[in-house]
Order: sequence, then C-alpha cells, then structure tokens
Amino acid sequence: MAIVEELFQGRTEVVSTKPSAEIPYLVRQATDESSVKAAALAATPSAYAGMPRKSIEISERVNADTWKIVARYEAQEFEQQEEPEPVFSFDTGGGTQHITQSIQTLGRYGPAATDKLGGAIGFDGENIEGVDITTPVYNFSETHYLPASVVTLGYRVGLFRVTGTVNSGGFRGFAAGEVLFLGASGSRRGTGYDDDWEITFKFAAQPNRTGIQIGDIGGISKKGWEYLWVQYAADVDNDKKQIIKKPVAAYVEKVYPDGSFSALGIGG
Repeated sequence: MAIVEELFQGRTEVVSTKPSAEIPYLVRQATDESSVKAAALAATPSAYAGMPRKSIEISERVNADTWKIVARYEAQEFEQQEEPEPVFSFDTGGGTQHITQSIQTLGRYGPAATDKLGGAIGFDGENIEGVDITTPVYNFSETHYLPASVVTLGYRVGLFRVTGTVNSGGFRGFAAGEVLFLGASGSRRGTGYDDDWEITFKFAAQPNRTGIQIGDIGGISKKGWEYLWVQYAADVDNDKKQIIKKPVAAYVEKVYPDGSFSALGIGG
C-alpha cells in the first residue's frame, strides 16, 4: 500500500486577490503512476486554507517506487464560490383517466332513457364503455446541486428504489399519499474531483378524496394515487321493461408502494 508524506520544504502560498498554494509530497511504495494518483487523491486534503484542490502533478520519479508530487490549491472565482440556488418548476396540465361513472347525470332524453343506471357512462345494452377525461395532476420538478460526497453510488441506487413510490408522510405541503416520485436525472457539474452534481427530481401530485358517491354507494374515500374501480351487475328497469347495468360495488386498490422521501436528501 502506497504511503504519502508531506515534504518539509517546498510549500508555497500566494496571498492575493486570487490566493493559491502548492504543497509537495513524497509517495512511497508505488510502482506505477496510477497507484501514485490513487494514493495522492486519497491522502491529500481536498481543500487547504479554504481553497479547493485543483490538481495533483507528478513532478519527479525519485526511484523505482518513490515519487514526488505537488498538490495545487486555488481559490475559486466569486461566482463559483456561491452555491447555485435550487430551481423549481411546475405545470398543472393534468393527466388522463378512463372512467365509467359520471359525477352527476344532468339530462336524460328519449323514450328508452332510464334513471336506474346510477351514472354509468356509455351503456350499450351489454357493456359500460366509459370515457377518457382529464384529471387534476400537479406536475413539478426541482433541480438541486449536491456535492460528490453525497451523490455516491449508494445514494443513486436509493433514488432508483424510491422511484415509483408515493409519499408515506407529508411532502412539500401535500398529505401522505398525494405525491408520486417519478424519478431523478443527474449530471456532474465539471470534471474536477470536487465538483458537484446537478440533479433534477420529478414529481406528480393528485389530491386525496373523501365522500365519493357511486350510484347508491356512498362514503367512499381514496388517497391520490390509489385506484378506484366499479363493479356492475345486470338489473331490470321495471318502468322501461329493459335490462340495465348498475353499480353494485366499488373498490379502492393500492397500486403504488409507499416510500420515504427522506432518501432524496432535499428535505420535506
């Protein structure tokens, strides 16, 4: 295993409007340049006197397994020193959902019209066709700038595992069950060892609902991303002397697992 030792002589430091410093080291028991670089990155501080490390240079090979290196530090420009602010965006374009029940039947016309369908849409004598409607979905995204020390492989795998889950607790002012995490995309800002990551997190929200009425079935409640479906059965409209379909049961299904959004590392 390579050993890295700072040399007593040769350190330089420039105090000016843009401070910098150079610190020499010896790397022992390293047989090739890749071993030297790996040892130097691990052993030299990532910052000195508030200045980030900008580069590591192999300046001399002393013997077969001993090398001289120089770690260079340089103050960032003022614009670079300031941590970028998070970026937020949203749209309320909504989503599409296929429904088989109306909220209310507002008119019935024709001699065969019946008031026994309970709001079923598109009954053709055999099936309930339903209709596609736009539902309220609040889509929003956030872009955050996180240090490389945070965005490890384990963190990225954690994002993968939370994708497609619904918030188990309150998040961004929404109640539990209302926010679906759609995933994240990220890129590293720059190529330096200490540069941060730009990560965009995507979400969609639907409201929790209570007091839903399906025909004669009332008292239904569902969380935002739970799925409500209706079961129909044949019945007879004695007034019209015809076979109809009417809602006889309603089911609320859990289709997304719960997730802890604390794993995102961007607060609640």
